[in-house]
Amino acid sequence: MTLAKMADPMAIAPVAILMMESERSIFIEDNDIGSISKNALRGLRSLTHLSLASNNLETLPRFLFRGLETLTHVDLRGNPIQCDCRVLWLLQWMPTVNASVGTGACAGPTALAHMQLRHLDPKTFKCRAIELSWFQTVGEAALGVESFSYQGEPHIILAQPFAGRCLILTWDYSLQRFRPEEELSAPSVVSCKPLVLGPSLFVLAARLWGGSQLWARPGPGLRLAPTQALAPRRLLRPNDAELLWLDGQPCFVVADASKAGSTTLLCRDGPGFYPHQSLHAWHRDTDAEALELDGRPHLLLASASQRPVLFHWLGGRFERRTDIPEAEDVYATRHFQAGGDVFLCLTRYIGDSMVMRWDGSMFRLLQRLPSRGAHVFQPLLIARDQLAILGSDFAFSQVLRLEPDKGLLEPLQELGPPALVAPRAFAHITVAGRRFLFAACFKGPTQIYQHHELDLSA
Repeated sequence: MTLAKMADPMAIAPVAILMMESERSIFIEDNDIGSISKNALRGLRSLTHLSLASNNLETLPRFLFRGLETLTHVDLRGNPIQCDCRVLWLLQWMPTVNASVGTGACAGPTALAHMQLRHLDPKTFKCRAIELSWFQTVGEAALGVESFSYQGEPHIILAQPFAGRCLILTWDYSLQRFRPEEELSAPSVVSCKPLVLGPSLFVLAARLWGGSQLWARPGPGLRLAPTQALAPRRLLRPNDAELLWLDGQPCFVVADASKAGSTTLLCRDGPGFYPHQSLHAWHRDTDAEALELDGRPHLLLASASQRPVLFHWLGGRFERRTDIPEAEDVYATRHFQAGGDVFLCLTRYIGDSMVMRWDGSMFRLLQRLPSRGAHVFQPLLIARDQLAILGSDFAFSQVLRLEPDKGLLEPLQELGPPALVAPRAFAHITVAGRRFLFAACFKGPTQIYQHHELDLSA
């Protein structure tokens, strides 16, 4: 069937309705057709030849050719096709069918103008986007946030110094929101670090005043209770706490920021955790980060007095290995792995925050990011995306994503509204098939964002 020039250039959908199911050839050429319904060819199971050549089609709807198993020739030449994500389905469809497809050249975007469609590689199209949108607010300010799983259920724990507690949140399947499950009394708390060992749950509550404590829950159905005061003579002003495993045993390292105290490694011995080693005395440490390099445990300490120092586990204790070059005034460090490499995110309140990569002997500078007023630069792997969030006290917090082709972090979006007020920590959790990001803020409420994946080729 050949159609003469249409009076109505948008008439392809009603014309298609008049087509008989036995029609084998359709030629709709040299019209000014600008769009076509995805159902225009439905039911034409005997169609072998289709020409939409020399029209004004910039794209074709997904699934236009669904059910057309007998197609042998398709002609799309002479259309101003925009070779963006909307054409990805066509590029993926062409190699799967036994049909000759005349596609012509791209009219845009500029970078692909005049390139033949058949020469485009679908793998080069980036048609998956993500978005973090506000979901819920937790009313109290917090310095830290951690996710953990207990008895198969995901949980969040917040360190809330002004409320004087560690607050455990769980998912309410009825209300489809997060709700408080339990709180631990912890005045002036700066970090609540969970540890799950079988049916037991432990929480280290690092506190500025009154001494740090270990809380324990022996099994499900019981409440957490304080069981131990932790190194009262060494932990005078804790600033951060991290969990690490050494020689098969769980340990905590607590970074101490006082002149008289010292960063302390606490390892499990019987029912409690006791000092195993003092590290970095007199240096007023602000942050500790546990990581693995070259197959061995390492520990990175940031302090107010010198560049971050890297320790490695050797002979049952941590020994100094090296420091981080070109990294003055670093407040905190966090690491992530991607493509077999280990990266560091270094937070600086004044100056640029930095991204570094391990080269086998030391960390080398990879990227600088303006970060005035930053206390946190935290990497997070959410679904397939390696993200890093740069929090700021003076501007919107920035979400960045690692671009594998470049090996660099690229801006993705700003977090807000509502804007984060002095963010200090981030954590993510997956529950009921949904992914959430928690942002703990020192001068405002904790904000929860939901992670969405968007298909730009749809």
